Amino acid sequence: MTITTFVVGPLQENCYLLVDEQAREAVLIDPGDEAERLAEAVIASGARLTAIWLTHGHVDHVGAVAALAERFAVPVALHPLDRPLYDRAPEIGLMYGMRIPPLPEPAVLLSEGGVVRVGGLAFAVWHVPGHSPGHVAFVGGGEMFSGDVLFAGSIGRTDLPLSDPQDMRRSLERLSIAPATTTVYAGHGPATTIARELASNSFLSGLARPIGS
Repeated sequence: MTITTFVVGPLQENCYLLVDEQAREAVLIDPGDEAERLAEAVIASGARLTAIWLTHGHVDHVGAVAALAERFAVPVALHPLDRPLYDRAPEIGLMYGMRIPPLPEPAVLLSEGGVVRVGGLAFAVWHVPGHSPGHVAFVGGGEMFSGDVLFAGSIGRTDLPLSDPQDMRRSLERLSIAPATTTVYAGHGPATTIARELASNSFLSGLARPIGS
């Protein structure tokens, strides 16, 4: 498995290209902008893109979805509770100077307890609302794609429309019990680990210690 990070768009969002090298299959997680750059990276990887996975529907995470889904003829996976944000992305994007075409209908509806796969790799879907109602994390193989719930040294905002601070607290508690060595790939900023955040992130103070710590 290889994970390549691309920082894209005016809000400096992290898009991830996840490749199963044995199967030569790939997915894009949260392609927020710069569709042509991301398409070139997919082609350069030599892998076949099979899907687009979205942690949530905020504009900075979905801006390149339409172009990439059409170019590679791949399905989009999204939790249905984030459809209001996803559907309004073209309108909201104008506030950030982003021209986003109408987004394709999500073909894969994510839910708690589900599993998404690329090649021989499997990731559990954790529903972790708070930053948005349908926010999910993808967890597997010692890796976590946390979107905008958990960052290195911080957490996602809960003062946005449809955000909920109480849901965020519960979601952080959930993430905190992942194995301490889990690498966290966030929606913004550098990668981190569960252990590092429990030791140094003030927003996680008082939460349960992770398994294996």
